[in-house]
Amino acid sequence: MKKHRFFYFVILLMSAAVLVAADIWLKGWAAANLQGAPARSLIPGLLGLTYHRNTGAAFGLLADFEWGRWVLIVVKIVLMGGLLWFYNRIPAGKRFWWLRMPVILIFAGGIGNLWDRIIFGYVRDMLAFLFMDFPIFNLADVFVVTGCFLGAFVMLFVVRDFP
Repeated sequence: MKKHRFFYFVILLMSAAVLVAADIWLKGWAAANLQGAPARSLIPGLLGLTYHRNTGAAFGLLADFEWGRWVLIVVKIVLMGGLLWFYNRIPAGKRFWWLRMPVILIFAGGIGNLWDRIIFGYVRDMLAFLFMDFPIFNLADVFVVTGCFLGAFVMLFVVRDFP
C-alpha cells in the first residue's frame, strides 16, 4: 500500500470511529432516557426526540421477514467492503479530498447501523420531524443521507473528471 493510501485509510478509520462513537452514544442515551417516555421537542416545531426500534430496513421494509436481519447484515457488510474499495481508488490530492468526505460519512453511518443490527437485532431510532409525517431515524441515517447528497454534489460539480 502506498504511503498516501495508508494515510487516507487512517483518516477514514479515525473519522469513522469518532462518528460511530457519537451515533452509538446517542442511541444508548435514547434507549436509556426516551424508551416509554413521551416525545420531547428538540427544536420546537421542527425536530423531536422519541425512541423506536426498527427491525426492518429503511422505512421498516423487511420488518416481518424472518431472515431479514441476516440478509440486511450481509448486504451491509458487502456495501461497506465496496465503500472501502472505492475509497482506496480515489486519487491522492487536495481536489479529491472532497470526494473522501462523503465516503467517510456513508461508511460511518453504515457501521453505526450495522453495529445495532448485529448487537441488538434492530436499529435504535430517536429523531423525528415534527412538521410532517416521516419515519423516525437516527444519527447514522443522517450521516448516510448527508454523505449521499454531498457525494452527488461533489461528483457533479467539483470532481467531474474522476478517473
